[in-house]
Amino acid sequence: MTDDDALPLPPEEGGAGFFGDAAPLEAASSAGEGTPYRVLARKYRPQTFDDLIGQESLVRILRRAFAVGRVAHAFMLTGVRGVGKTTTARIIARALNCVGPDGKGGPTAEPCGVCPNCKAILADRHPDVLEMDAASRTGVDDVREIIEASRFRPMQARMKVFVIDEVHMLSRNAFNALLKTLEEPPAQVTFIFATTELRKVPVTVLSRCQRFDLQRVPQAMLAEHFARIAQKEGATLEEGALSLIARAADGSVRDGLSLLDQAIAQGASDTAAVADMLGLADRGLVFDLLEAALRGQVAEVLTMAGQAYARGADLGVLLTDVLDVLHLLSRLKALPSLREGNELPEMERVRGGVIIEHVGASVLGRAWQLVLKGLAEVDMAPDRRQAAEMVLIRLCHASLLPTPAHLVRQLQEVPAAELHKTAGGAHPNGPSGGASPRGAAGPAEHMGQQQPPSRAAATPSSTASYQGQNVPSGPVARGSAMAQPHSAVEAEAQTSPAPQPLRLATENGSPVAVPIMPQPTLGEAEGGIPPMPRSWREMVALVGQQKEAHLHGVLRHLGHLVEFAPPRVVLRIADEDKERKRQAFRTLIALLERLYPGRWEVLPSEAAGEPTLDEQGAEIIALHKDKAKQHPLVKAILQRFPKAEIGEVRDHTLDDYGLPPEMIVPLGEDVPPGFEFAPPDADYADEDEFE
Repeated sequence: MTDDDALPLPPEEGGAGFFGDAAPLEAASSAGEGTPYRVLARKYRPQTFDDLIGQESLVRILRRAFAVGRVAHAFMLTGVRGVGKTTTARIIARALNCVGPDGKGGPTAEPCGVCPNCKAILADRHPDVLEMDAASRTGVDDVREIIEASRFRPMQARMKVFVIDEVHMLSRNAFNALLKTLEEPPAQVTFIFATTELRKVPVTVLSRCQRFDLQRVPQAMLAEHFARIAQKEGATLEEGALSLIARAADGSVRDGLSLLDQAIAQGASDTAAVADMLGLADRGLVFDLLEAALRGQVAEVLTMAGQAYARGADLGVLLTDVLDVLHLLSRLKALPSLREGNELPEMERVRGGVIIEHVGASVLGRAWQLVLKGLAEVDMAPDRRQAAEMVLIRLCHASLLPTPAHLVRQLQEVPAAELHKTAGGAHPNGPSGGASPRGAAGPAEHMGQQQPPSRAAATPSSTASYQGQNVPSGPVARGSAMAQPHSAVEAEAQTSPAPQPLRLATENGSPVAVPIMPQPTLGEAEGGIPPMPRSWREMVALVGQQKEAHLHGVLRHLGHLVEFAPPRVVLRIADEDKERKRQAFRTLIALLERLYPGRWEVLPSEAAGEPTLDEQGAEIIALHKDKAKQHPLVKAILQRFPKAEIGEVRDHTLDDYGLPPEMIVPLGEDVPPGFEFAPPDADYADEDEFE
C-alpha cells in the first residue's frame, strides 16, 4: 500500500489547490472529453495552510502547535458556511499523516502533497481518515461504530482521524456516548468536529476540544481572490461585478465561488449583468433613490423603484440595498477617516460624502428604523411590490419631519417673555376661569401640595356644612371623612353651601394636613374585624374587600352620597330598576350588620347628593389633562402639530377610584381655644404665627 501505483488518482488532482496555481480550464478540458466538469468550489479547494485566506489566527496557532509538538487530540472548528471548516479538517489530517516525499517525514504543518497518505486524503479515499455527516447519522449507534473503530491501530497512516461534520446534529445520547472516548482517546486517534451552531454543542464536549472560530472573509479579500480565479479561468469581470459577488457572498468563500461560477457560465462580465443575475439594483440607482427619498420626492422615488422592478429586481432586495447604504452613510458620518481610505469603493466614498454633509445622524438612524421595520412588512405582505412602495412613501414623508432634537431646539428658542406670559396666564379651571370638580382637591392638591387654608378654616364651629347637609363637628364626627379636600371656589355651585374645611395640624408654626394611614385588611385587623370606615370612600373600599363585587360596582358607579355621619349613611342609588335598588340596600345593610352588629344605619334618599366616586375620578382626570394642556411646552408642541392629541395623563398619587388621598385627622381632647381642628399630638403654635 506504500507504492504510488497502489493508489490510482484522478488525473485532475495533479494541479494545485483552491488558492494555488491550478491548471487553466483549457488544460483540464484537454485531459479528455470524458472528464466531468468540476465546479470552482471543488476545483480550487485549499490543500495547505498557505492556501487558506482570512484565517490568519488559525493558521498561526496550528503552525506553532506542529512546530513544538503540542497538537491537540480533539478540535472544534466553528464558523459560518463556506469559510473552510471541512477543508481545514482535511489539511490537519494530511499534516498529521504526511510522511514526506522520501517516506521518512513526521507530522508537519507543510504537508508535501505527493506522498501516498497526502494523495489518498486528497482523493477522500484514505482508510484511516473517516468523515461522518452528523446531519444524516445522528444516533448513538453511529457514534458507537466510531468508538469501536478507534480501538484499532491505523491500517496505513500514522494517526486515525475522525472528521464529524455538523456535529451539533448529534442526539444527546450520542454526545454522552462519545464523552469518555473524547476525554481519553487512544494515542493514535484524533477527533475533528465542524459545526455552524456552536451553541447547540454540549459544554461537556466543548471542554474536551481545542476550539477555533473561523472568521468571515473580508469583502475586499474575497474580491481579490475571485479576480485571481476568474483570470485563471480565462474570464474577465469588472471590478464592480466582483465587488457585487463578494458582497453577496457575505464572507463565505464557497458561496462566492458558486456565484462566480454562475456569472462566468452566463457571460455576465459587467456590473449591470451581475446585478441582474443577483436580482440587485444598480448601486448608483440605490444612491439616487435614497437621495430622492431624503429630499421627500415621492414621485421620483416611485419612478426609480418601478424602473428597477421592470428590470426584474425584487423591491424587497432593493430595500435591503437601501438599508446597506444607510449603514454605510452612518459609518461615514461616525468615522470620517473612511472617506480618505481605500476600504470603500470610490463611488461610495464620493457620493456618500456628499449626502452626509447635508444629513444628520439622527435622520439616518430614523430612516434605518423605518426601512428595517418595512422589510418585515414586505415579507408578510401578499404583494411585495405594494408593501415596498408603501415603505418608500413612508420614508419620503418621514424625511420631511423635524427630528426630536431639532423640535426641542426650536421650542427652546421661544422668547422667554412669551413663555412667562403663557405660564402666568389664568388657569381655565382656576379661581377665575371655571370650576373645579366637586369632592376633589385643587390643582396644587393634585400634585401632593395642600394649599394653606384661610384663618377662618381654623375657627371653632358647632356644625359644619358638607354637601348640603349639616353634620356635627364635635366628638360624634371624630374619625369620619367629612373633611375631604375641595377647591376653594366652586363657580357652578351657587346654591350649594361651602364644603367643610380641612382639619389642620401644625408643624413648625405652619398648618399642614395629615393623611389617613392605610387601613388593615380583614385578616390584619384585631379580632378579625376590619376597622370602622371613616368616609364614604372607605366604606365602598370595604365592600370590595369583602368580595361583594356586584355591590361594589353599584356603589362606585351609581351610589350618590347624600349624608355620611357615622353611624348614619344616607344614600341615593341611581338605578331605574327598583328591585335591584332595594336588593343593593339589603345587601349593604346585611354586610354592615354582619361586620358591625347594631352599629350602622343606612337610609335611602331621593336627594341629588354628591357625584359618584367614578364621576369624581373622571373629573380629576379631566382636570389633569386640562392642566397639562396649559403647560408652555405642550402648548408649543400642539401649535407645531395641530392634529396631535394628549393621551392619558397618569398620576400615581391617585387611588383606585382616581381620587387624591383623603386627608383625615382625628379630633383631639382638651384642645386649646382656636385649635379645635388639631390632633392631640400636634405641636401647638402661637396664634400670631398664622398671620
